[in-house]
Amino acid sequence: MALTQESVTAALATVIDPEIRRPITDLGMVKSIEIASGGAVHVGVYLTVAGCPMKDTISRDVKNAVSKLDGVTDVRLELDVMSTEQRKALQTKLRGNRGPEKEIPFNQPGSLTRVFAVASGKGGVGKSSVTVNLAASMAASGLKVGIVDADIYGHSVPRMLGAAEKPTKVEDMIMPPVAHDIKVISVGMFKPEGNTPVVWRGPMLDRALHQFLADVYWGDLDVLLLDLPPGTGDIAISVAQRLPSAEILVVTTPQMAAAEVAERAGSIAAQTHQQIAGVIENMAWLPCPHCDERIAVFGEGGGQTVADALTRTLGARVPLLGQVPIDLRLREGGDEGKPLVLTDPDSPAATELRSIAGALSKRSSSLKGLQLGLAPRG
Repeated sequence: MALTQESVTAALATVIDPEIRRPITDLGMVKSIEIASGGAVHVGVYLTVAGCPMKDTISRDVKNAVSKLDGVTDVRLELDVMSTEQRKALQTKLRGNRGPEKEIPFNQPGSLTRVFAVASGKGGVGKSSVTVNLAASMAASGLKVGIVDADIYGHSVPRMLGAAEKPTKVEDMIMPPVAHDIKVISVGMFKPEGNTPVVWRGPMLDRALHQFLADVYWGDLDVLLLDLPPGTGDIAISVAQRLPSAEILVVTTPQMAAAEVAERAGSIAAQTHQQIAGVIENMAWLPCPHCDERIAVFGEGGGQTVADALTRTLGARVPLLGQVPIDLRLREGGDEGKPLVLTDPDSPAATELRSIAGALSKRSSSLKGLQLGLAPRG
């Protein structure tokens, strides 16, 4: 088979931009292709911005893709940077040719993304660990998943996912880093180096949430999870206003003190008219290392108590989705940026988390909220 421009273009179509998650040929990133005598191929590639953090990945993938073609003896790559006009054209294309307006895509008619707001009444119940592992399990099953770390003051999702890269800005769009096939954005990615606290009040918190939802290029997600701060403060209210279709996931632990405040966190749905997807009881028990007997370190029944109380408050059944046992590896995986559902999927905690993720991933067969493209006959 002769080496042609078409065959090289086809090879480059297999190179996926690591941030945008689309072929570089679709994004206008291929600048030039030249085939010299003897099988040397010269490829020019546009980067979206100067200093692109994914430069090395793109270079490697381009060279690997082209070098596999029959007759190629050498691949020489030239990197360039898109002009302002090219970036604006790319921005418009990614937004579906709608122009630069900043809309929240998950609120648009026809959006099929299921949005879960993960809430808790108090801190320390493992809400972020649950969020990260649910997301990792869903992504591993083939779904396109994103996480908004909406816990502005206590942002921990990037560390738990091992997302060390900074977001890339293309004009006024933000390309989120990807870790374990999960797109993620967090205020921690925009702070100066060090453990500097975020000191913001209500309007700034709301603005940050809107930017995370509207300015970030999420693409076509199946699931978006928001890791909310504990309680029923500004962010919880903003989520209800910005994402009225978001379903609430309530995370609690078994003891009654935690259950009472978790019930209050879930009861906000009665005022915001949101749906509660269910309750997750974390740290439900500790398997005895000697006899496998379940040790109720934090008591028993808190998750079911919350589910029953919310069912009475809302007048609709709120299920207890699962009970996740205590596992030291769950904490260790969070510290190392390696979710337990990926490193040890058959452990008791991972098995329960994967079961919960599977239940949440099942889409209702209802047509409510979907546009069918039908019109009455005149």
